[in-house]
Amino acid sequence: MNDFLFLSASPNQRTSAAYRFADALLERFGNKHPATRVNRRDLAANPLPPLSAAYGAAVAQHTQADDPAFRQSEQLIAELERSSHLLIATPMHNFTVPAALKLWIDHVLRVGRSFAPGPDGKVGLLADRPTCVIVSSGGFHQGPQARQPDCLSDYLRLALRTIGIRDCHFIYLQGLAGGEEAVAAAFASAHEQLSQTPLFAGVEPASTALVSST
Repeated sequence: MNDFLFLSASPNQRTSAAYRFADALLERFGNKHPATRVNRRDLAANPLPPLSAAYGAAVAQHTQADDPAFRQSEQLIAELERSSHLLIATPMHNFTVPAALKLWIDHVLRVGRSFAPGPDGKVGLLADRPTCVIVSSGGFHQGPQARQPDCLSDYLRLALRTIGIRDCHFIYLQGLAGGEEAVAAAFASAHEQLSQTPLFAGVEPASTALVSST
């Protein structure tokens, strides 16, 4: 089993602010816990295929999990099942998750496999696990400086809760398009938010992780 499944979704890949911040967190966490194992999936560098007509037909017909149409979905769900923690680094694109992360959600949320219908709505079938989401954005969508809506946080919480993941915390890197001072302020705020995130409480990323790209 891997300790962490690390998903990154920025088209800027390893140079993005959210990736660098999350990567530094994992490095510091690994220094404290040398046996830590991390499975990294870069959703931008290795984009997932969109759901196919064959996938839709297999879902509608309640076919077995070993159906070829479910191959990608099974691989992604299995990665979750083999991990005790989940770390997501993502930018906010047009108020919500980028397309790369949405495709991961589409493959992982599968009726009869990761969730089941119930009398009061969908019931998650996967085990809960500590989850941390690092969100980077050029503007502000949280706090007194917010000038745009945030459709990412509630949507991602709902998507994860649907499959059984409820222990979810967010760290926001906001205002990254505002220049060096704004970037410094964003990372200072993120450091403060870490103290409220049980998974990484007491783990501070190195200052070299501070970059302005989202």
